[in-house]
Formats: sequence, C-alpha cells, structure tokens
Amino acid sequence: MTFSDIFKSGFLENISAVSIPEMALALLLALGVGLFIFLVYKKTYSGVMYSTSFGVTLIALTMISTLVILAVTSNVVLSLGMVGALSIVRFRTAIKEPLDIAFLFWAIAAGIVLAAGMIPLTVIGSCLIGLVLLIFVNRKSHVTPYMMVIRTTDHAGEVRAVEAVRKNVKRMVLKGKSVSKGEVEMNFEVRLNGENTDFVNEINELEGVKSCVLVTYNGEYMG
Repeated sequence: MTFSDIFKSGFLENISAVSIPEMALALLLALGVGLFIFLVYKKTYSGVMYSTSFGVTLIALTMISTLVILAVTSNVVLSLGMVGALSIVRFRTAIKEPLDIAFLFWAIAAGIVLAAGMIPLTVIGSCLIGLVLLIFVNRKSHVTPYMMVIRTTDHAGEVRAVEAVRKNVKRMVLKGKSVSKGEVEMNFEVRLNGENTDFVNEINELEGVKSCVLVTYNGEYMG
C-alpha cells in the first residue's frame, strides 16, 4: 500500500462534511447566544472599570468554539491536528474578577454544545444560567459597606471618635489599628443608617481627631 492509497481508503471517504446552510445556521445561533451572554455580562458587571473588549471576546469565543467543533466533527484528520494545535495555546491575560471565569466557560461550553447539534440544550441552558446570574449577582441583600479611616492624636481622641461613629452608623467593625508617637490610625468597616454623611464632618471636628475619611468598600460583606 502506497502513501496515496492511504488517503484513498474508505476511512476518509466516509467522512461527512458540514453543509453551508448548516454552517451558517450554527454560526448565526452562536452569534445570538454570544450576544445574550454579552448582555448578561454587561448587566451583571459590578467591577471598577467595565471592559468592552471582554464582552466582545465572549461573543467571539462562542462563535470560535462552534467553528472548531464543526470542523472537528466533520473531519477526523483535522480533529487530530486541532488537538495538537490547541495543546500549545497559552493564555497570559490575568482574570481580575472571579465571575469572569464563569462567563468564559459559559461562552465556550455554549459554542461546543451548539456545534454538537444540541440547540434546545444550548438555548434553555443559556437562559437558565443567565437568569441565575441576573438574580444572584444583582441581588442586594446588604447595605453598602464603607471603610472609615480615623486619625487621632491620643487615646482620648480615639475614644471620642469611636463613640461618635457608633452613634451614627448601623454597624461597625474594627479592621485595623496603627499606633505611632502622637498618632493613632483606625480602620473601620461601617454600614450607614442612610445616605446622610454629615456625621463625618462632626467627627472630624472632635477634639483630638486629626482626620476622618469615608470611602466605599468593594470587598466581602460582614457576616
């Protein structure tokens, strides 16, 4: 058997090719699912700086996954080469938000399942995942926490500041305390009673208080 006879064998002749209508339909559906994932990501994003490029990447990943799986399922030889090619791919971009990993896997999984011909599973599964993310990510069951940094000159000023904070907030937890000669710095995680922050000015005017700073705290909630 010669080298050319191998490629004329019935093994390769029985390969089923994907038709152009099927290919176009799969990519259009992948585009629709990718747009849905992008909209859910945009709606549930709660980070500091929104990245439009990451949202577009989710659409591209869905379509690329569909394209790859279509090629793999239609050509056995290409599937073997694709495995080797993907094995050398390395991603260097750091994922800043843990939730972004879920969106990446969602986009890839949707593309794979869609290319496998499981359209109902792709649509229903994506709708359920999107609904769950919209409910739980946007669910605000706690009052927005703040970080308050107070600097005092002595222990008496520290006591006055702590009492003033306790009277004006719903809840407070001491996160850190730094003491040096002539200065005491305290870091509190607080939850306000409302939107009024005039008490910060009052604390700053107390005797022995050098400064009082209130900033939004983007971290874990208090238990």
